[in-house]
Amino acid sequence: MIDEYVQARPAPPLRPHIAFYSGYRQRGVPPGRHRGLPSPYLTLIFTMDEPLVIAEHPDRRQVPGTFDALLGGLHLRPATITHDGCQSGVQVALHPLGCRALLGLPAAELAGLDVDPGAVLGAPFVGQLRERLSAAPGWPARFAALDTALTALLPDASTPYRYAVRRRTTIPPAHPAAERIAHVWASLCRGGTPIAELAGEVGWSARHLTDRFHAELGLRPKEAGRIARFDRARRALRPGVRFADIAAEHGYADQSHLVRDFQAFAGCAPSRWLSDEFGFVQASAAAADHDGGHD
Repeated sequence: MIDEYVQARPAPPLRPHIAFYSGYRQRGVPPGRHRGLPSPYLTLIFTMDEPLVIAEHPDRRQVPGTFDALLGGLHLRPATITHDGCQSGVQVALHPLGCRALLGLPAAELAGLDVDPGAVLGAPFVGQLRERLSAAPGWPARFAALDTALTALLPDASTPYRYAVRRRTTIPPAHPAAERIAHVWASLCRGGTPIAELAGEVGWSARHLTDRFHAELGLRPKEAGRIARFDRARRALRPGVRFADIAAEHGYADQSHLVRDFQAFAGCAPSRWLSDEFGFVQASAAAADHDGGHD
């Protein structure tokens, strides 16, 4: 049996845009289902062997299917991923405000969707990167291949990359209020600051902040704040840790408030999530460590 899950940080030029990489390989484990939960990151996955099987997308109107690679936007409902006991690939946790630099489009264009990244980056880029990942001798080499490929996507990249990339003729310029949106996003991810106060900090009305934030990221500030709080709380779940303590530590009014958010974003109670996916909880905690304790 093979059951590997490895975390790494990207190369320094990519860190403003990417939080961490996750590598996974399983062989001979029991078939299973995994919930792809809402989080403060967009998801970019490159499989190495078996395709990714999506039984339910966050947008239930999307038809279930298989993907050799997948790009998922910020979302408010869980996806359901299934496997038959074998799966392998690498996942990139992409900061929403890094979308323009790496993908050439604002995160709002992908909100709630799962798409083939070949439609954004070009099928040759995706296909040949998957080949490099599959041929690499181990996880350090795979993460290095990601560094090389993704660094070449940056507008000021000086290192040539031999794979064709489909980019828009003109990458949309940074939002004219990008610094203010970034300030609000970072504050929401830390938690604890009311939306009205954040609006005052950046010199906008609450309504104007909501409009500008939604246009760039595809979520409203209150939705983004709830997702960030939920993500922090679910990474803190451990056997033996009281849900009431987690609720108090992460800004929930009480345990019932935490449970309601789990029902909304995970489709189950936190006890069920912990029972079904403790291995993923452990991996999520490692991801938080790789990102300096902030996701």
